[in-house]
Amino acid sequence: MTSFLASAVDFFVKGGPFMVFLLAVSLVSCAVIILRGRALRERIVIPPQVVIALEKLAPGDDIGLLQFAIERHPSPVSRILGVLIAHLNWQKAENIEAVQTRARHEVTGMEKGLVILEIATGISPLLGLLGTLSGLVGIFATLGTTADPTLVARGISEALNTTIIGLAVAVPCLVTYTYFQRRVEVMAVSMESMAADLLAKCYPHGELPQVEKQVIK
Repeated sequence: MTSFLASAVDFFVKGGPFMVFLLAVSLVSCAVIILRGRALRERIVIPPQVVIALEKLAPGDDIGLLQFAIERHPSPVSRILGVLIAHLNWQKAENIEAVQTRARHEVTGMEKGLVILEIATGISPLLGLLGTLSGLVGIFATLGTTADPTLVARGISEALNTTIIGLAVAVPCLVTYTYFQRRVEVMAVSMESMAADLLAKCYPHGELPQVEKQVIK
């Protein structure tokens, strides 16, 4: 274990100053991946209790149970449905506009931090390439003073360390960024479907709501 750590430290040290930037990018990316992974769990975004309460609601029923589930389980979908319920005294078209505005806000919040992964995916290989080119410039500058091919080959090998690390950072960032983006899209469609379902139940016969609204304290 000690020898492995020593080798890893030696690998980073020989990579030059650009390794510091790559290490910083990798740490920030790991933090974003962990935080977004926790925040984008389906039961956090779309609590099953809210789903069940909505499914049990029939057109014209008292929405007290749904309000209770929304208040007990705050989440993006709960806030969207809460806006819909709060504006039941509005006409359907106006309520839809308010819901859509809130939904865009919630989706933007769900995508929070993903831009960091997108940036990391782009700059990591470039930082790795810069580190390699910087190392190669130093190696070729010394060719006039040494003709030992072993030393030259070793120097080139060490210069490529940053390229390896750059790609090693970019690949998982790209995979997780794509996965999270797809996950946000899927859950956004689910939230849209739930909002449309509640609208249909609250406005079954046109622009005016046909539902009993109860305030839960």
